[in-house]
Amino acid sequence: MQSTVANVMTTGVSSVTEDTGYKEIAQTLLDQGVSALPVVDARGRVVGVVSEEDLLHKEEFKDTDRDRNYWPPLRARLRSRLTGAGGVLVERSDEKAMATTAAELMTAPAITVKPDAAVVEAARMMERRGVKRLPVVDAHEGLVGMVSRRDLLRVFLQSDDSIAAAVQNEIDYLAGTVKGTDIAAAVDNGTVTLTGTVHHRSTSHTLTRLLNRIEGVVSVDNKLTWESDDLMLPYVGL
Repeated sequence: MQSTVANVMTTGVSSVTEDTGYKEIAQTLLDQGVSALPVVDARGRVVGVVSEEDLLHKEEFKDTDRDRNYWPPLRARLRSRLTGAGGVLVERSDEKAMATTAAELMTAPAITVKPDAAVVEAARMMERRGVKRLPVVDAHEGLVGMVSRRDLLRVFLQSDDSIAAAVQNEIDYLAGTVKGTDIAAAVDNGTVTLTGTVHHRSTSHTLTRLLNRIEGVVSVDNKLTWESDDLMLPYVGL
């Protein structure tokens, strides 16, 4: 059974409202020991996320007016550009450097995930959207927790015994449906080592794919031997 976001998320997380001021946001980040906070509207719905990076825009650009020789870091200059109509890059003022409230500072709209989403789905969403954390929301977009990349790593902390039990279930099922299987498995620090024999090479490959899907499995060392290589196309002479 795959773990869901609800199994690994952090609950009881702090949030700020759209009108929360810059200093209060910074203080909350420090007090809570987190790098980002969800922003909720008057109805309690998550509308954005404000992070340390959002607040640091002000630091990057604060000397611009005082010192005409000041040149912001490359990442800051890149963020001061956006894509306009037709894909043309156009300049804009660095709004976040002048922002004073969460509504002005936050990244919006919020990229969120539901509690019943699979951990792998959350991981793919983070990778696809380039974010490090996701607010977890209910059916009404209300905040119920936060899940971070670090939280997702918890699925790999399962004991070798629990992984071995799941591996053995797959082997037992295979032995009951495919003839000619004699397989043993050992698990050490999440690595599964397979030994024994199967009739077809394809059976060995299928088992490896199935075991790699088990949560907590780091890798599969397949040392199985086979009697018939049904993956190699037969040679046809001219």
